[in-house]
Amino acid sequence: MRKLRMILPAAALLAACNSQSGAVAQDTPTPAAGLPFKVTPVADFESPWAMTFLPDGSMLVTEKLGRLLHVSADGKQRQTVATFPVDSAGQGGLMDVVLAPDFAQSRHVYLSYSTADEGGKGVVLVRGQLHDGNDVCSTNNECWREREPELTGVTELFRATPFVSGNGHYSGRIAFSPDGKYLFFTNGERQKFDPAQDPKATLGKVLRLTPDGKPAPGNPLATQGFHPAAWSYGHRNLLGIAFDSAGNLWEQEMGPKGGDEVNLILPAKNYGYPIVSDGDHYDGRPIPDHDTRPEFEKYKVMWNPVISPGGLIVYSGRMFPQWKGDLFIGGLSSQSLVRVDVNGTDARKGDQWPMGARIREVEEGPDGAIFVLEDGDDGSQGRLLRLTPAG
Repeated sequence: MRKLRMILPAAALLAACNSQSGAVAQDTPTPAAGLPFKVTPVADFESPWAMTFLPDGSMLVTEKLGRLLHVSADGKQRQTVATFPVDSAGQGGLMDVVLAPDFAQSRHVYLSYSTADEGGKGVVLVRGQLHDGNDVCSTNNECWREREPELTGVTELFRATPFVSGNGHYSGRIAFSPDGKYLFFTNGERQKFDPAQDPKATLGKVLRLTPDGKPAPGNPLATQGFHPAAWSYGHRNLLGIAFDSAGNLWEQEMGPKGGDEVNLILPAKNYGYPIVSDGDHYDGRPIPDHDTRPEFEKYKVMWNPVISPGGLIVYSGRMFPQWKGDLFIGGLSSQSLVRVDVNGTDARKGDQWPMGARIREVEEGPDGAIFVLEDGDDGSQGRLLRLTPAG
């Protein structure tokens, strides 16, 4: 593991941004014609990518250019708790953020981002420790902030291999197994096609690691000559991964020209890319459909035209009980929120609601509200929106 010397304390680098109020276009619910939920803007960010909730209801939000923000539950206050040395060209940037299963004790936060070195570019997994800010009060009740919130001890745990040229398909999504023993990490094939089938590369794979970023013991592909971290392979650009209450691992990925997928991830399975896909190459060359090669594990749901999936949750049903156990996916080019109806290990298309902006991330709030992040590109503001029942 390597300590990241370029992680800079927020107080030193961006003190002027600390405790600033988030710009919010509107703070009251908006009736949305034809939608089954009210939309309440909470905050506005600069090209946000991912978010997660802290136990007190506040949030950590990543921004593409490398800033990690601590945001109050109402969205009105924020502090920069770390900045990262990202390579933000193209699809690169600061990506996912996930709390450790033992966060209450360890205060560990896991993140991913794209970076460059002499070998090219790739995605890395890092871990830091979140320290709360603390206020000090004198005997006459005068109070001041002695220390701002800060992410410290940031250490690189794992990096995709190999690093290659280009600015796309980093993936970088993180999910912990329900027992907290394993960390699943997605590595995209970096628009290079063949690495998804290359046993020595981590590209185009779902990886299973220990919480310290080591290849998990017992990964079944290791005995077949694969990189010891590989769990499944034959993937393209994996931008969402989540476990359901039964322990099933769901994943979504962008297809090429057509063929976006939701997959049920099973150990040692080959999902076929780039040998098969229900989409075609961008230059018009056809790719054989999944049905032509039954030896490959087939998707559970496919979209053509595409939705350009970004972000994935399995919903608990706390606020919308009719959707308990279903998947919610952000739609980028489709500018939508997408629901997938799940029944055990089967899935089918549900709803696709127009949101009027590219949706990069979906998360569930502590009370069961659904939160979505616009990604700030192609006309979307980068807002955080809270979705609650329309009735």
